[in-house]
Amino acid sequence: MILTDFDYARPAGLAEALDLLSGTRGARVLAGGQSLLPALRAGEDSARLLVDVRRLPELRGIASTAGAIRIGALTTLAELAASPRVLAEAPELAAAARANGDPQVRNLGTAGGNLAARGPRATDLPAAAIAADAVVELAGPGGRTTVTAEQLEAAGPPPGAVITALLVPAGGPAAAFEKTADRATRYPVCAAAVRITPDGPRIAVTGATARALRLRGVEARLRGGPYTTEAVLAAFRAEPREQFVPGRGTSAEYLGHLAGVLTARALQRAERALG
Repeated sequence: MILTDFDYARPAGLAEALDLLSGTRGARVLAGGQSLLPALRAGEDSARLLVDVRRLPELRGIASTAGAIRIGALTTLAELAASPRVLAEAPELAAAARANGDPQVRNLGTAGGNLAARGPRATDLPAAAIAADAVVELAGPGGRTTVTAEQLEAAGPPPGAVITALLVPAGGPAAAFEKTADRATRYPVCAAAVRITPDGPRIAVTGATARALRLRGVEARLRGGPYTTEAVLAAFRAEPREQFVPGRGTSAEYLGHLAGVLTARALQRAERALG
């Protein structure tokens, strides 16, 4: 299928981008385009205007700020995966970025676009951001605001808003990301992101569920350990099977088990990183 007709604009600054988004019904933000353009081509999404923000410098860069890592929305997945700061303080995020697609996708796809993507196929970054307890900065018609990564995943970006940055608490090495990918598309059949904190593990999964989802019940059952495969699978067996969504020939039972296996691997890797 070919793309339908739409208008295109390349604003010189963020304020102009917000004016364009609020002034045109059906306007969409274009960043890396690795999720939006295929969705438009397949007829899974629509747009009347694409607002290209790729040249806005205020949306770029990775920096430390007040115990967190600030990741500009236009940071590419390749830059995120290779950042020494992210690798040291938020390894689950670096691993999720590295798991996306192929080198071409990672060199074009952006952190903000990966978080904002909506459609039938899951992306990897939201689960890692949820496990890391990250906060998303937004700019919109009403000014600047923040939401948690979990809230953004549940509701999506507000109409007319632009993701400006991701704020990730610096947590050290005790975090990990594991994924089983569809061989044809590299989208996750199931992926699990974990971070071990003094209050217990934080666990999020994607691909196997309707959206990236934090599993608080599993966290509570595993608080205090151990993180053996047997213990993790037992914690997952107690989860409602209806939250695992069958697809591509996979059953809810299979996906629930796979989520448990991947979570066990991630927790054991994170635990080893603690030394």
